[in-house]
Amino acid sequence: MSGQTIIADVNIHLRARQQDRELIDRAAEVVGANRSQFMLLAALNEARNVLLDQTVVRVDPETYAQFVAALDAAPDSEGYRRLMNARLPWVE
Repeated sequence: MSGQTIIADVNIHLRARQQDRELIDRAAEVVGANRSQFMLLAALNEARNVLLDQTVVRVDPETYAQFVAALDAAPDSEGYRRLMNARLPWVE
């Protein structure tokens, strides 16, 4: 892990099986972290991924109306033409 100092001000407690703790400890050692640092980093990464995978976006009615209007609007002809004429990377 990087040489960053993490200042924590709350505790998070959890229970685990012995073999799970040993696995976490081995992985933490590989990356040069202690168990707490490793678990916190892994949990934060997963939390970010879960939130980024959300497909529901909640907005106020005005913003939603603007979004729907943008979807319903005719495409910009120059931008659309450029997109349709773009070279396809998987075609030689």
